[in-house]
Amino acid sequence: MSPHAGTGGRATRVWGAGALASALVATLWTVPSADAQPRPSAAKALTRCGDPAKRPWCRKSLTPDQRVALLLPKMTADEKISLLASDDPLGGPLGGISENAHADTSGGVARLGIPPVYMADGPAGVRQGKATALPAPIAVAAAFDPSAARDYGSTVAWEARHRGNDLIFGPTVDVLRSPRGGRSFEGFGEDPFLSAATGASWIRGAQAQGVMTSVKHLAVYTQETDRLALKMKVDPRTLREIYLPPFEAAVKTGNAATVMCGFGQLNGRWACQDGTVLNRILRKEWGFKGLVSSDHTAAQDTVGAANGGLDLELPYGFKYNGFALKAAIAQKKVAWATVDGHVRAVLRTMFAFGLFDRAAYPNDLTKISRAVSEAAAQRLEESGITLLKNAGALPLKAPRRIALIGGAADANQSGFGSAQVQPFTSVTPRQGIAKRAGAGTSITYTDGRNQGDAAQAARDADVAIVFATDSEGEFFDRSCLTLNCGDPLKGDQDGLISAVADANPNTVVVLETGGPVLTPWADKVKGVVEAWYPGSRGGDALARVLYGDVDPGGRLPFTFPAAEGDAPAAGNPAQYPGVDKSVTFSEGVLVGYRHYDAKGIAPRYPFGHGLSYTTFRYSGLQVTPASVRVTVTNTGARTGVAVPQLYLGMPAPNVTTPQPPRQLKGFQKITLAPGASSTVTFPLTDRSLAYWDTAANGWKVAPGCYRVELGESSRETALTGAFARGGAACPK
Repeated sequence: MSPHAGTGGRATRVWGAGALASALVATLWTVPSADAQPRPSAAKALTRCGDPAKRPWCRKSLTPDQRVALLLPKMTADEKISLLASDDPLGGPLGGISENAHADTSGGVARLGIPPVYMADGPAGVRQGKATALPAPIAVAAAFDPSAARDYGSTVAWEARHRGNDLIFGPTVDVLRSPRGGRSFEGFGEDPFLSAATGASWIRGAQAQGVMTSVKHLAVYTQETDRLALKMKVDPRTLREIYLPPFEAAVKTGNAATVMCGFGQLNGRWACQDGTVLNRILRKEWGFKGLVSSDHTAAQDTVGAANGGLDLELPYGFKYNGFALKAAIAQKKVAWATVDGHVRAVLRTMFAFGLFDRAAYPNDLTKISRAVSEAAAQRLEESGITLLKNAGALPLKAPRRIALIGGAADANQSGFGSAQVQPFTSVTPRQGIAKRAGAGTSITYTDGRNQGDAAQAARDADVAIVFATDSEGEFFDRSCLTLNCGDPLKGDQDGLISAVADANPNTVVVLETGGPVLTPWADKVKGVVEAWYPGSRGGDALARVLYGDVDPGGRLPFTFPAAEGDAPAAGNPAQYPGVDKSVTFSEGVLVGYRHYDAKGIAPRYPFGHGLSYTTFRYSGLQVTPASVRVTVTNTGARTGVAVPQLYLGMPAPNVTTPQPPRQLKGFQKITLAPGASSTVTFPLTDRSLAYWDTAANGWKVAPGCYRVELGESSRETALTGAFARGGAACPK
């Protein structure tokens, strides 16, 4: 639940197959918050807009469109152009470092009461001086829980608001195509349904705090290698079924205030001047009424950006400035009506989200309750920690001697780039485990650089816990998937784990990674825990999970391959990382687990996988074309978390439109006491069953038999069924 949300009853959370329609509307629930900071209230100070008698566009009773219609004619040409670019040339990676430096600033027009807009990076917490470091966004995807995503967005926005910001750059909803992608920690995994559900709820949580969001990076952004100049060839079906659904949900269900376009070219069009995506799909088809901003330096040329749909250039007016725009207008390459349209989008967004009608948010750290925000960070980490293997080692049974091994045990891991946060305070795994273990437990620590010393420490312990991490971040992709890849300072982590496991058969590995890694030592250890980049209170959260104070709540939002060459887009340079800065998405819709399933490749740990400290039984499957229902029962002796997942095997409409063996179409996270049961219903809509018909340029439902799989992951099916559509019949 959100520590910053309003009071009220908690509604049932069900994420069924109608992700972009009825099911996503479930994000509208309210949640209790006894210890919460209050929701935003109407500002008592005078609004920045001014006197409605003198400035009629300041009348709050008018609609945003009516207010823009009154204000726009009063603006000079220079004032209009000034709203189309940031005033800060040091935005982006150089902004947001100090306490008072925003990532970007739009200065407004004081003469007309148009207020400034202050912006911050925010996918993993506010990047402005110090803030609460939330666990990496991939951890909230691993939670498989829209309420956790709402909690996450709410926490980020509360701190952004009290650092004086009106807008945060986040969430990142780019679907993970290659597990080598450098920003996999920053997104929500390899499945568009999961990313759509998580992103839309994140946005609602954030914007409920009175802060606008900027969902990013439209339309296709899948790698850091050559990102500024990458040419991507993506067929229409793949674009519609894989990469666009999270943005569609962000707009239609999340009501995102702004959308950020990314880098590179999609089918020959630069992302920030792609009129097909920005004008036709985003605005006309989806009905988006907010503003489109560029990622930093992504705007390529003045004429293309203006005519292609870009409203706001960040970080500065390199392309959107008075000289360039006026020259383009004089040459009749850009119409003033087009410029007015962009100004209208900026003003309408500001009116719709109340910027004219309240006082400026103060940059006041005293208004941020660190205890509340850091409690949220811990709660979110607990909900995302994923137990990959457990051969009886966990939960810990009060061992008297614990060996903590590996540098990551005594550090706080995070990704690099615009999603990196400098925490107010932090609790390392070593600190958290020591506190939880108590004074009667002997805990030794070695950084693992000397494998002989590490092995000896393991021999002298009842349990050895080895910590390993990867290196991820903006600006670079990983060159391989091993733990030893890309950062020689971390040493031979795979060798370290094997040496410790040889010395102590009761060895547990804790991974703090942002993406999938290879685990060649998995059969030698008793337990494997994926803790992601755990945030400010990661040490406390991990200790509680290891000791069984809480059930590990996470499920994998992407697949762990068994071998390097098993991963999607591996071994084919034309697919990844590209040839001559060109990439062909020839795998089509076979992204993530769809790739493994279609090619019959066994993963090390499948998408959706995650163990509990108890066991569950699935029964009573009921299947109709409109819904799937199942009963889940806790058959163990402990309270635990279950995440039943619905997958559909859809009929191929023709030989040129193959379907993956299964696709996620619903999930629900439930907590059950021993012996307790819960019935879960997943609604199905036409959109749930639809594929993109390229010839018809629209969504179609194919006649045929739809296979139903219900279970605990994409490869762990407990129950199966089927239903037919379009007059077809299913074989008996």
